[in-house]
Amino acid sequence: MQKFILGAAALALFATAAVAEPAAPAAGVFIKSQTADEYLAKDHLIGVKVKGPDGKIVGDIEDLIVTDGNTVVGIVMGTGGFLGMAEKKIGVQLSALKFEDAAGALSVSLPEATKEALDAAPAYERAQPKKSLWDRAKEKAIELKDKTAATTNNAVEKAKPALEDAKQKAAEAYEKAKEAATPAYEKAKEAVGGAVDAAKEAAQPAPAPEPAPSAPAAPATP
Repeated sequence: MQKFILGAAALALFATAAVAEPAAPAAGVFIKSQTADEYLAKDHLIGVKVKGPDGKIVGDIEDLIVTDGNTVVGIVMGTGGFLGMAEKKIGVQLSALKFEDAAGALSVSLPEATKEALDAAPAYERAQPKKSLWDRAKEKAIELKDKTAATTNNAVEKAKPALEDAKQKAAEAYEKAKEAATPAYEKAKEAVGGAVDAAKEAAQPAPAPEPAPSAPAAPATP
């Protein structure tokens, strides 16, 4: 009976947790969608081909240069080489680039990107070495671990009220079942006690019969 009650309580707990409404996010934190005057760097900047003054492609944008105040000040452009081999990376001021909308697509050009200027431009120097594949894999593993822990903790916190309620209801149901079973238990105990007493009495040996009194002896003949 107790196992059935606890099982029903657990089922109620999971059902309650499944329909729990997520908390509303704080205002001014998240962005729901992209507006008409916004674009994503991955869609319109990263990988975009850069044209020179003659309209020919001179390189492609590989990264953005951002200050510690989160302001984009330039781009890193790969130029020369073939399929990334022997490619030189140069930094270009954002103000030196020319952006145009060509049939719904972003067109980027660098008017000063003559062959002589590109050859003379210094290679862009990173302040820190590029992360290795192993370092990026470790960071990704830590990120996934943190996300999993946060999700688990959030689920536990949301389930706590339902768990406490289920535990309370299970305890109440158990007490009611125990109260309902007490009279029957007492009656059964009395019946067993009576049967034991009756069996004890039946098992006792019957008292032996008393001997019959002997007849008086006949008087002797003179």
